Amino acid sequence: MKINFIDLQAQYHEYKSEIDKEVLEVMSSAQFIGGAKLNALESSLAEYTGSKHAIACSSGTDALLLALMALDIKVGDEVITTPFTFIATAEVIAFLGAKPVFVDIRPDTYNIDETKIESYITEHTKAIIPVSLYGQCAEMDAINAIAAKHNIPVIEDACQSFGADYKGKKSCNLSTIGCTSFFPSKPLGCYGDGGAIFTNDDELAAKMRMLLNHGQNERYKHKYVGINGRLDAIQAAVLNVKLRHFDKEVKLRDDIGSRYNDMLEECENITTPTIVEGNTSVYAQYSVRVKDREEVIAALNAKGIPTAVHYPLPLHLQECFAYLGYGEGDFPISEAVSKEIMSLPMSPFLRDAEQDFIVAALKAL
Repeated sequence: MKINFIDLQAQYHEYKSEIDKEVLEVMSSAQFIGGAKLNALESSLAEYTGSKHAIACSSGTDALLLALMALDIKVGDEVITTPFTFIATAEVIAFLGAKPVFVDIRPDTYNIDETKIESYITEHTKAIIPVSLYGQCAEMDAINAIAAKHNIPVIEDACQSFGADYKGKKSCNLSTIGCTSFFPSKPLGCYGDGGAIFTNDDELAAKMRMLLNHGQNERYKHKYVGINGRLDAIQAAVLNVKLRHFDKEVKLRDDIGSRYNDMLEECENITTPTIVEGNTSVYAQYSVRVKDREEVIAALNAKGIPTAVHYPLPLHLQECFAYLGYGEGDFPISEAVSKEIMSLPMSPFLRDAEQDFIVAALKAL
């Protein structure tokens, strides 16, 4: 049986006529930057999340970068985040000359441990970036409360959690700024790089709109030093179609993730995802913990079952962050999880027969 890790081809064929029509309209109009498709997308994204402002941009990485730039993060500042995430979260902090300050994760959700954050706050702390990993929001109420106590803004890295619920609110609308990614493999993905920024703050929204367009406040007049962080109209067209079907896909993801959980519940050698009460997950990845991971991966691959590891090396142990002075043992939960975590095939188009085959292969180990 040939199984796709993420079945983007099945998704395209499902919506092919709608996507082709939208993309061809962009081609015919020759309005490739900005325009009606982008405006429609931003309006729909704001409505979906309940945010006052949704600003489409060129990638999830640029969304995080623009958020930090809007908050005037600079050399010598400190930004608290997690070491167990994709490098972009900390990369943008370092890119601006600020210092990533890592806090270990919870052993159940793998999100930043909110109970440990406050002890890392110093006079140089200028922002907190919790990551809503694998599709489930971090404990945002507690994090926001700590941040408010110290007058620090919070940026939710929601690059894996667009569509998730947290206590009745949507991810991306839970903090000062929310950032997400529309990379093709994300729950809501385009056909290239893309992202979005969300805020309810009018001034921050206006500033981020300028920053993503070379800092322009009007044509050829630049209030800030910015970047070229625009989302092109073709990607906006694709996202407009996918967003119309997104709630259906989120429900399918939840069904498939829950089915995995139920079928693997009795496997003593497998730790399945923990979804906290009040949360939903969009299962950007379906990630489990196993002992002897390399042997498990090899056995599954031999049966045609693809896997991935998100993430094999925590950020504090990456060569590019050696200058921060961290070492092994500094964040033991992140280090332990990184040795055992692995992701199984997950998409709204994963069929029951495929899932049965995957689970049977795991139980046979």
